[in-house]
Amino acid sequence: MPRPYPPIAEHGLIGDLQTCALVSSEGVLDWFCSPRFDSPSVFAGLLDHDRGGYFSLTARGAPARTGTPHGVAPGTPDPGAAVVTRQLYLADTAVLITRFLTPQGVGEVVDFMPVREERAPTDRHQVVRVMRVVRGSMCFALECRPRFDYGRAPHTLTLHDHAARFDGPGVTAHLQTAGRVPLEADGDDVRATVALTAGQRAAVVLTVCDAGVPAPPPPDAEDMAREFTDLSRFWHRWIGRCRYRGRWQQIVNRSAITLKLLTYGPTGAPIAAATMGLPEQEGGERNWDYRYTWVRDASLAVRVMRDLGFTAEANAFRGWLADRFQDGGAPNGEPLQIMYRVDGDPHLPEEVLGHLSGWRGSAPVRAGNGAADQLQLDIYGEAVYALAQAGQTPDVVGYDDWRRSAALLDWLCDHWDRPDDGIWETRGGSKDFTYSRLMCWVALDRGIRQAVATARPADLTRWTAVRDVLLDQIMTRGWSRERRAFVQRYDSSVLDASLLMMPLVGFIPPKDPRWLSTLDAMDRELVSDSLVYRYDPEASPDGLRGSEGTFSLCSFLYVYALARAGRVEQARYAFDKMLTYANHVGLFAEEIGPTGEQLGNFPQAFTHLALVTAALALDAELDEEP
Repeated sequence: MPRPYPPIAEHGLIGDLQTCALVSSEGVLDWFCSPRFDSPSVFAGLLDHDRGGYFSLTARGAPARTGTPHGVAPGTPDPGAAVVTRQLYLADTAVLITRFLTPQGVGEVVDFMPVREERAPTDRHQVVRVMRVVRGSMCFALECRPRFDYGRAPHTLTLHDHAARFDGPGVTAHLQTAGRVPLEADGDDVRATVALTAGQRAAVVLTVCDAGVPAPPPPDAEDMAREFTDLSRFWHRWIGRCRYRGRWQQIVNRSAITLKLLTYGPTGAPIAAATMGLPEQEGGERNWDYRYTWVRDASLAVRVMRDLGFTAEANAFRGWLADRFQDGGAPNGEPLQIMYRVDGDPHLPEEVLGHLSGWRGSAPVRAGNGAADQLQLDIYGEAVYALAQAGQTPDVVGYDDWRRSAALLDWLCDHWDRPDDGIWETRGGSKDFTYSRLMCWVALDRGIRQAVATARPADLTRWTAVRDVLLDQIMTRGWSRERRAFVQRYDSSVLDASLLMMPLVGFIPPKDPRWLSTLDAMDRELVSDSLVYRYDPEASPDGLRGSEGTFSLCSFLYVYALARAGRVEQARYAFDKMLTYANHVGLFAEEIGPTGEQLGNFPQAFTHLALVTAALALDAELDEEP
């Protein structure tokens, strides 16, 4: 039986640009939703080992470890352990390889999801799992235990000689084999033992589709080899477009591939993370569903993808964002809401899945997101920022798109001066958050620049006046004379790491005395060994119980701020330390806990885009050094 609830970081990510799956370092697929990222789960063992379902393909023998403390690689052998595991990606691809080492032999499981390059949504998604032995002999143990609809829906099993069909309400999963994989029933699930020797291979292919859709043709060795080759070539061609040639090529490439894997191909909408319900504190209640498209996160990703050379991805999201403007407003009466489903649906009702225990007892498990109807004024700055970035590419922003952007800025001139819920989606009530006003300033500033650069019609006199009012207000009410720092909300003394964005968006020069003083204040209060907390919940109650770890997005933005402030040696040391918290295949969750463990939903796009931003800034500053 697979070890339940492995550390969050002990997973690799595979995907097909419409959905994705997590595979643990022991070969257990314990998270997979279909047909989209935000669909109900097929396997959710990560959130409840008994009720959530899993698809394990492991080597026979005792697991190598009962837990992996920080600083010890997954699969480090214990005295007397029979199996040691290692996990890696095939370089510059999303092909994941889990290796099993025993005294009797060395085997591998190769996991991938074929990518269909057409952009149309499909109900059919495949996970290919290839077993092979490279030395000696090995027995693989297979268990396939789907639990549809977050474990709420029953299923039936139909078993044939080399295939199994799982039928649930509105969904069918076909498990087909290639090679000697003798499937046998285990209740309504299946299991198998596969014995191979050096040079031998076998494979299983899981196809999830709408109910009643027949199985694809049985796979064979040639099919598997062709799928593997095609997928490897797809990823090599894609990453070959990357312009980055700096000092951290491998981790930047891996971040770019992760961002691509977390983007819904048919619409170009990136999601915030692959998972839901993974906690910011083990056993705590800060457990949210991140499988949606946040206007903020996705808009900031536009600049990163453009800077790396992936203009098609940046422009695809611009098109998705323009469609949201064209929709005519959100259900809450605002022009935009803070998040949507990947197809632009604004309805994300939050429900508690009380039958799931949560990762290591971290309940409640929530599907949907009740923060969707919060007022967060900063999203207008990020949206215009994204459109302005796209506007730097010829023939991207047409006249009709510009008129919608201009109408938004006209509206913002009348509606910016309101308390809101802030960037961190706290449940502590509306306040005058400095970051929200900062991004309203960004919206108007970028709109003015774009109107002038492209000779578009705009009420420049009014936009400029409101922009300047915002700047004066932030400089007076958002600045604490007592702390000598910019603060979280007006007329308070609480620091907030979201304001690390100030120099990045051009609000203040990175070496301005006020900014350097703010950076020093953050260093004293929010930074712990180069790791950065978002804010102090005790000083600024957020309406939630429990604590959280340091926020990896903020830690990378801190590196950016240090580098641009001329503190390059400190920035490089902080960046190199942050990279040691990546997992064994270069992935980051949302947060880092007190003993270096990764916490929160995984992997998180915001963290990886901030990593790239920090790397680009550091490279630029280091290249300028004599």
